[in-house]
Amino acid sequence: MRILILFGLFLSLFGCSQKSITAEKEDGCPVTLNHSVRLLNGKQEINLCEEYLGKVVLIVNTASKCAFTDQYDGLEKLYAKYKEQGLVVLGFPSNEFGNQEPGDEKQVQEFCRLTYGVQFPMFAKSRVKKANPDPLYKTLGELTGTYPKWNFYKYLLDRDGNIAGSYSSFTKPTDSSLEKKIKSLLKQTSKPTSD
Repeated sequence: MRILILFGLFLSLFGCSQKSITAEKEDGCPVTLNHSVRLLNGKQEINLCEEYLGKVVLIVNTASKCAFTDQYDGLEKLYAKYKEQGLVVLGFPSNEFGNQEPGDEKQVQEFCRLTYGVQFPMFAKSRVKKANPDPLYKTLGELTGTYPKWNFYKYLLDRDGNIAGSYSSFTKPTDSSLEKKIKSLLKQTSKPTSD
């Protein structure tokens, strides 16, 4: 029993949660995806619901000058391995932790593409901390009770936009438990909307 309590404390400190959370729907769209966000270094806005509902979605706040920056490599490999089966990785650069994403969006884009060959969708620099988050991160933080505590925090959504888990920066994209969860979600089909 004591070990379970200590394990629970560890998970809460580092923001890991395997708890599934059903997302409410607004106009047939789960609140987790009911956001429009601008592509990195561009003007085009993407409606997350229209673009990604029906896919397994891994949302990650990123940074170019962080001890976890090499996770870009694992994220790209995960995306390449499973994108044909319905996985999408969404990157949201943020400069809110340790000033580790100081460059402008063009610099961020060039760094990601040239250094790690990133092909998964990247979006405008974002605010992710609880004090003043962008709408997407406010939704994710409120639903899970956990906002990113550092760069490369991960939220995993199932095909219906429900939260299937959240993972701390210490959970690498190559972590076997994360990949196992993704594979399990990819095997599931979306439930028809009742709206």
